[in-house]
Amino acid sequence: MVRFFTEDIAFKFHRRRQISAWLKAVALNEKRRIGDVNIIFCSDAYLLDVNMKYLQHDYYTDIITFDYCEGSLLSGDLFISVDSVRDNAGHYGAASFDEELNRVMVHGVLHLIGYDDHSPEDQKTMREKENFYLARL
Repeated sequence: MVRFFTEDIAFKFHRRRQISAWLKAVALNEKRRIGDVNIIFCSDAYLLDVNMKYLQHDYYTDIITFDYCEGSLLSGDLFISVDSVRDNAGHYGAASFDEELNRVMVHGVLHLIGYDDHSPEDQKTMREKENFYLARL
């Protein structure tokens, strides 16, 4: 089950059913199943605190994924900074905030599936997967 929460911000997410069904379809296409996936919308400051506290990284990011997967069952927490997503939508030329938010959410699920983005080659694969699934939303 995909569930949506907020921390430290007032943010209304109105596409819960659509996005939940889409992320389940992404998982199935990758031969996985959705277990408990929590998407937590928060501010830059909140996510920076999470990044420093749990990963010892002193920098801003748009998403942090905590993976609790077991076998083919996807479970985890996706902390998403609405501030960074909004900034990145303009910076990277996304058509809208929603498009960039969709990209970040599927990016987190792809991490749970096992895709990484540390090397340039991994980043290319991740971007191709994101684009593939965004086109199917």
